Formats: sequence, C-alpha cells, structure tokens
Amino acid sequence: MSQALAKEIPQEQSEGGSRRSGWGLLVTAGVGGALVALYAVATPFVTPALRKVCLPFVPATAVQIQNVLKMLENRSGSLVDIGSGDGRIVIAAAKKGFQAVGYELNPWLVWYSRYRAWRDGVHQNTKFYISDLWKMPQLEKKLEEELECNARIIACRFPFPCWIPDHTTGEGIDTVWAYDLKHSRGCETKSVENTPETES
Repeated sequence: MSQALAKEIPQEQSEGGSRRSGWGLLVTAGVGGALVALYAVATPFVTPALRKVCLPFVPATAVQIQNVLKMLENRSGSLVDIGSGDGRIVIAAAKKGFQAVGYELNPWLVWYSRYRAWRDGVHQNTKFYISDLWKMPQLEKKLEEELECNARIIACRFPFPCWIPDHTTGEGIDTVWAYDLKHSRGCETKSVENTPETES
C-alpha cells in the first residue's frame, strides 16, 4: 500500500504542474497578443509625431466644418481633403452634393472615414485613400498645374506658405483660408495690386 501511495502522489503533482504551465502559456500569449494589437493601433497615431514636421490628428470642430462649407457656398463639383483625418469635412461636403475625396496617412482613420460615410449614406459620393502628404513634393505647384483654373483650395489650420488667401473666415484653430486658383500663381507672381478680400 505504501508503494502504491508513493507512486500516485508524483503523478498528481505532475498533472497540477502541467495545468499551471498551460495557464501560464495562455496568459503570456494573451498579453503578447494584446501588446501587438495595441502597437498596431497606436503606431499610425504616434508616427506623425516623430516626423520633422509634426501634424498630429486633431478632429475638425463643428465651427471649422461650417467655415469650410461657407467657403464652398455657390460652388459645386469636386472636393479633395488632404489630411482628411476621420473624414468629417469630406462627409459634410458630400452631404452638400460634392464628389469628395480624402487623403490620409493613418489607415485606421481612413477605414473609419469609409465606415462613417457608409453610415451617413454618402459613400457613393466619397472616396478615401491612404496617402502620405510628405511624399507629394511641391504641393502648391502641383495644385496650380493640375487643377482647373476655377478651383478653390481651402486650407484649415495650416495656410499655404507662398500663397496669399483670397478669403479667410474664423479664428484660432477654426480659421479657414480660401485660395482661388485663378489668383494664386505662386510667390513670385503675386503682386501688391492683387489685394485679397477677407471675411471675418
């Protein structure tokens, strides 16, 4: 009897040890998976802060969207939002009848924008692309060369450095600058006689 008891005890201890080992592996795998998921979600938001010029994601405010729509009054056609974030401006423009396109570096925001456009019923009039603004060299020159002469370019929060705005509205982070392409021909061709109108 004593020999039988001695043989059973190690067997029970080894079963308990393997159960604990199994739970340990499961917990380790769960924590590791959570860290990988967190890294995948956080990287597109953190990476822009590590650039030479940091343009973090800051959602458009309701006032800013209204200022953009004010600049688009009596206009129709296409709208392109570079750095579209979560798509608020693109979706608002699509609701006003524009064919609107957003370009955004963060893939999570692009997918979220697509979902919001679908949810708001404007997915037929919107498109969102994953694109890096910093890989578009000489943006002002590119816009001047490729857009039709009646195009209006609207900048939110960051005005174009070489262009003088034809119209401005809002203040602080809600400031919106409008550049009518027929007036904007680059720094060297802007003249003092072409004084821009401003709205407040």
